[in-house]
Amino acid sequence: MAFTPAYLETYRSGRLAQKVEQAHEELRHCLACPRNCGVDRMAGHTAACYTGRYAGVSSAFPHFGEEDCLRGWRGSGTIFFARCNLRCVFCQNWDISQEKTAGREMTPPQLAAIMLRLQAKGCHNINFVTPEHVVPQIIEALPAAIEGGLRLPIVYNTSAYDALSSLALMEGVVDIYMPDFKYWDAERAKRYLRARDYPEVARTIIGEMHRQVGELRLNDEGLAERGLLVRHLVMPEGLDDTRQILRWVASQLSPRTYVNVMDQYYPMHKASEYPELSRRLYPEEHEAALAAARMEGLLRLDERRHRPAWAV
Repeated sequence: MAFTPAYLETYRSGRLAQKVEQAHEELRHCLACPRNCGVDRMAGHTAACYTGRYAGVSSAFPHFGEEDCLRGWRGSGTIFFARCNLRCVFCQNWDISQEKTAGREMTPPQLAAIMLRLQAKGCHNINFVTPEHVVPQIIEALPAAIEGGLRLPIVYNTSAYDALSSLALMEGVVDIYMPDFKYWDAERAKRYLRARDYPEVARTIIGEMHRQVGELRLNDEGLAERGLLVRHLVMPEGLDDTRQILRWVASQLSPRTYVNVMDQYYPMHKASEYPELSRRLYPEEHEAALAAARMEGLLRLDERRHRPAWAV
């Protein structure tokens, strides 16, 4: 059966138009993320995410560094949103995420045009990176993109610090949720992410993502079409958190949850100020994390493969 993105039915039914109205209300007293700033972003006011009326975009291009099931052979159509609602001390994209003036503001028609341009380049999906604080703006841009012919799966690529109200807007819109569950321990989250409530929020919203889209489904070519893909970046001295996160995924979501246990941590930004974060991950730490995933019974661990024969 040919793939049909979820947002087409939402658009045809009129629910997307309703979501646009709700998105505008969300911006008028912003509770779009757990910071709950309450500012009037429709009037251009800003707070924790430094983002007002329009989303800021830092770059958009076919990305070949994502998981194989997303990048395929023509790339994942990534749209990197500027600024962020977290303050990760080790952020590798800190110049994009934590600089108040990063990126270029995009109106809804401009954002829609970016999606259509990535589709025209042959990308396999539209991959919204760091969308937590701009969900209303994404919703607002979608009708124009759909009317322009958008037909690709939408990937919601998030740090997992989202509001349930934002996920309600995204229900029936997102095809693939891809949260990165960073820390389990609240004190570590406070120290390294500047958000003590991060672990509780992440558990709640990842559970809601799983309810909406279920386990990740791949087509005959190995490309993701719908479902949940959980990322976890293994941190130096962080195996206790890793084990707890993987146990929770296996027991509270499903052993068949698609999980990428990542080993690419690199000390950036302010990491040098924290001795425990000022080094690369040891290979044995990543091996221990993979062993923990298998011990918890997780059956679908991401493995980077060579380009398959059908993709040549």
